[in-house]
Amino acid sequence: MALAIFDLDNTLLNGDSDYLWGRFLAEQGRVDGETYERENHRFYEEYKSGQLDIREFLAFSLRPLSEIPPSQLNELHRQFMAREIRPRITPAARALLDKHRARDDFLLIITATNRFITGPIAEELGVDDLLATDPEQVDGRYTGQVSGIPCFREGKVQRLEQWLKQTGLNLADSWFYSDSHNDLPLLERVPHPVAVDPDETLADHASARGWPILSLRE
Repeated sequence: MALAIFDLDNTLLNGDSDYLWGRFLAEQGRVDGETYERENHRFYEEYKSGQLDIREFLAFSLRPLSEIPPSQLNELHRQFMAREIRPRITPAARALLDKHRARDDFLLIITATNRFITGPIAEELGVDDLLATDPEQVDGRYTGQVSGIPCFREGKVQRLEQWLKQTGLNLADSWFYSDSHNDLPLLERVPHPVAVDPDETLADHASARGWPILSLRE
């Protein structure tokens, strides 16, 4: 069984779920709109430029999970899925998943975005497993802190290595699809790296290395 590994935001999803969730919370009046949008945009630009301090970002992005009751969070996420996420899953993305599913590959999403946001998206896409940044919970409520290693850059490689040991799977004949140069540490580890609608840095790297470049956007 080969592994087919997928980044989520701007890869399988035509948009960034973390950024969209923050904007959605602002529109719903759950966070201060002007302040949150300004910081959300700043962190997103830092991510794209490769300058993101993941710990600083997570302290910002996980705070609303600790401030909103779980029952309300779940209802907000249902609305978020219907309004922002499902329309951004393209037929081409679903077809790529189906292609690997037909080959009996093991489908794994690996994403820096936290599990509260991405868990329902992974279920919608029907993948076999998800590795995401895990927000800490105590007595059924989010604390606003991170549990374990953030699933970002080299952290993705560390989390994947832990997962491989737990599952007994390996990277032989594996694929990894990503849009971002932040994922180069993992793209360099797999036999079949694929750049999907890549940013400029990744596009240049993929061209120099002879990696396939794919678009899943309509």
